[in-house]
Amino acid sequence: MATMRTSRFWVILLGLLVLNFVITNVILGSGQPKTVTIPYNVFIQQVDAGNVTSITSTADSITGVAKTAVSAGPGQDSSTNFITQRPSFAGDDLETLLTKHGVTINAQNPNPATPLWETLLFSFGPTLLLVFGFLYLMRRSAALAGGGAGGILGRFGQSSARLYDAERPTTTFADVAGIDEVKAELMEVVDFLKEPQKYQRLGGAVPKGVLLIGAPGTGKTLLARAVAGEAGVPFFSISASEFIEAIVGVGAARVRDLFEKARAAAPAIIFIDELDAIGRSRTAALRVGSNDEQEQTLNQILTEMDGFDTREGVIVLAATNRADVLDPALLRPGRFDRRVAVQPPDRRGRAAILAIHTRNMPLAKDVDLELVASLTAGMVGADLRNLANEAALAAARRGAAEVTQQDFATALEKIELGSERKLTLSPRDRERIAYHESGHALLGLLMPGADPVRRVSIIPRGQALGVTIQTPVDDRFNYGEDYLRGRIVGALGGRAAEQLVYGVVTTGAENDLRQVTAIARQMVVRWGMSPKVGALNYAEDGDGASPLLGAARAYSDETAALIDSEVKRISDECLTQAKELLTQNRGKLDALVRALLEHDTLTESEILSVTGLTSPGDGVAPAAEAAATPAREQALAPAAPTSS
Repeated sequence: MATMRTSRFWVILLGLLVLNFVITNVILGSGQPKTVTIPYNVFIQQVDAGNVTSITSTADSITGVAKTAVSAGPGQDSSTNFITQRPSFAGDDLETLLTKHGVTINAQNPNPATPLWETLLFSFGPTLLLVFGFLYLMRRSAALAGGGAGGILGRFGQSSARLYDAERPTTTFADVAGIDEVKAELMEVVDFLKEPQKYQRLGGAVPKGVLLIGAPGTGKTLLARAVAGEAGVPFFSISASEFIEAIVGVGAARVRDLFEKARAAAPAIIFIDELDAIGRSRTAALRVGSNDEQEQTLNQILTEMDGFDTREGVIVLAATNRADVLDPALLRPGRFDRRVAVQPPDRRGRAAILAIHTRNMPLAKDVDLELVASLTAGMVGADLRNLANEAALAAARRGAAEVTQQDFATALEKIELGSERKLTLSPRDRERIAYHESGHALLGLLMPGADPVRRVSIIPRGQALGVTIQTPVDDRFNYGEDYLRGRIVGALGGRAAEQLVYGVVTTGAENDLRQVTAIARQMVVRWGMSPKVGALNYAEDGDGASPLLGAARAYSDETAALIDSEVKRISDECLTQAKELLTQNRGKLDALVRALLEHDTLTESEILSVTGLTSPGDGVAPAAEAAATPAREQALAPAAPTSS
């Protein structure tokens, strides 16, 4: 229908153009004589012949009327009206000639004065247009804002918060899994919104604000929607960046408008996502001028949270992954009283999250979500949702009716390692890569307490030419020194295998050496696992890395040199241990390489079958477990895939 309307429009437009041509050139032009252009010498001849009755001169241009039709030459158009151009070298006897033959002479000013109406139009027209346009915008703004002093910012100052329908909540706590302790924390907020009198009769007050802190993808926004869905109250959601505009004062106006809407709909929930966009500390950076838009917006939020009573039933939820940069005024009691840390889920939590994201998927009988959860240590809710989606897409590409366990394995490889690359490698390169990855895999089986080797492959993926995947059976939150050394030994397995077999090393161990350096430095600087350095913590930025550029170092140059030497000592000792183990098990290493060259990829069961080992640590005496104290945070990331 849209196409028909478009065609009709063009037909009408074409008809109007044809009509305009007919009117201007046929109807109106038919009553006017045609004018022809003639040479100047022909004009002189016509004057001498007495055929010219009158002329009109404008500078050197001459138009005239003849008694009989004239033309520029034989076969040319003719007319009694003509026009010619007087050349600059022509003589000055033209007036005499015209007077002699009784030609009426008219003259026009070549530079006539501009009409008054044209002068007024071009002088005052643009100014009047701007004035009337500005007045129109002011009246529209005042009408939208209801008049008053704020009319000029009316439309800009309106909050763009999205209101979710409380009668049809799309998300409840049944859609949230893996973070049960956070759900329990927020149930009090839901209970208050449902039964506020239960708390008010005892003089209690629910927190005005709840700040959700966690890494990206852990489910902070999902939790906020679930709170609103469970409570059955209006839910105003907005991103903090939507408050900021180029016009100073708009952010504060939007904050006021948002809180006014929430009070009018109370009990209600206000959710501000990415709070750090406007809540950064005001002392963190130099600000120029007192009318900084971000600071005004932050001040307005502080004022609004102070200004409403908890009995109004308005609760502010906010989410951020940068709580360390927030202004202290936001975190004091009376503002965001309660701070809830949303941590990545453990294995049981990941299995529950996968169950939610696959509940509408046709799963094959061989799908084991518990196994998938054990292979995805460190993943958060958003990662697991992406994993389930990639598995469904993999099944769809195969044309299958169900999603199988292999689809999840393919999806996990694609997410962690990238898509498979079609590279043509020489037999020598394939063999070298196979020895590199087999070194990783074999040491992963030989080291006591090492994470199980789930898969080894020499198929290029992403930036890697080969990969060995190790994942823990259970999530680890505390690490012994023997486990950390085992991680280093396993990471150096590729380098050790290359030296053992070829006597030279390649660039394929770059990622491995990066992991080795990070773990060894943290052991020395952060965890006090060096006898020479002692039980001291020299970490400057909390993660064991070197001090930030320009920051004052908390230790001397002698200590820095000692740290470097201890890091090197740990790496050298682990490399020596890796070489010794591979030398003692050279037959298993060669068998694993042959199987890899034949099949490209080996699973955990195939690796154990080829090597003849039954469990990690076979043939090696277990090291004594280092004494451990409860950790306040997960100190080390899950084992990353080692690649060449």
